[in-house]
Amino acid sequence: MMLGCKVWVDVDNKPYLGESRIELLKAIERHGSINAAAKAVNLSYKAAWDSIDAMNNLSPKPLVLRTVGGKGGGGTLLTDEAFRVIEAFDTYRRQFNRLLSLLSIGGGLFSALGAAQRITMNTSARNQLFGVVSEIQRGAVNSKVVLTLRSSAHISAIITNDSVEEMKLKVGDDAYALIKASWIILSREKPGKISAGNALEGSVIEVINGMVNAEVKLLIAGGNVITAIVTTDAQKELDIKVGDKSWALFSASNVIIAA
Repeated sequence: MMLGCKVWVDVDNKPYLGESRIELLKAIERHGSINAAAKAVNLSYKAAWDSIDAMNNLSPKPLVLRTVGGKGGGGTLLTDEAFRVIEAFDTYRRQFNRLLSLLSIGGGLFSALGAAQRITMNTSARNQLFGVVSEIQRGAVNSKVVLTLRSSAHISAIITNDSVEEMKLKVGDDAYALIKASWIILSREKPGKISAGNALEGSVIEVINGMVNAEVKLLIAGGNVITAIVTTDAQKELDIKVGDKSWALFSASNVIIAA
């Protein structure tokens, strides 16, 4: 009996790269089009973009660059970072498969694998953005933690002092901001002083209308994508369309920090 498995890479317990995502990147390189690449790997157009957004948001550098409004999903290309990641992943997968081929398979091994199964964190937060801790302001009970994204945009979070200590957070650490899409408010106008605490400027790249809610995606500087869920009434009132400039507003208290 041969032992086989699929290789998957997590970043701080969040799914980042797997064989299907690597194949998607390779298909983008071959076809130069998201639409064609998605068909080549049996994904829907939306599922392909969701995977790309997740990879771009979790990576210190963007893997895929997009041009808004490209016909048929065109205007898409891989960055040098993407080629480096693909090469590293393929090397890792070859070495891992070589290791598996050398193992003797028996009941004892499967018991050991079951006991060593890694526990991963599952989160319903749609937005997971990589950043570096640039500031920590401690208060009596809570701390304000500021993350700088790769675009130099900042995200502020209010978390307890106990959380800062448990995660051993310090300036210079890599961390992730988790924000539920339903916690984001959209504005067509640049906000002045706001109580929300966070305002990220972006360009609307996708609007999906449903019976009750609408999903709106903003491309912000640095290649990060912010997804917001708003009511269909709010979307109609704002009249948000692809290509429009908009701001994503959200409270610092609604930002979860993972490190």
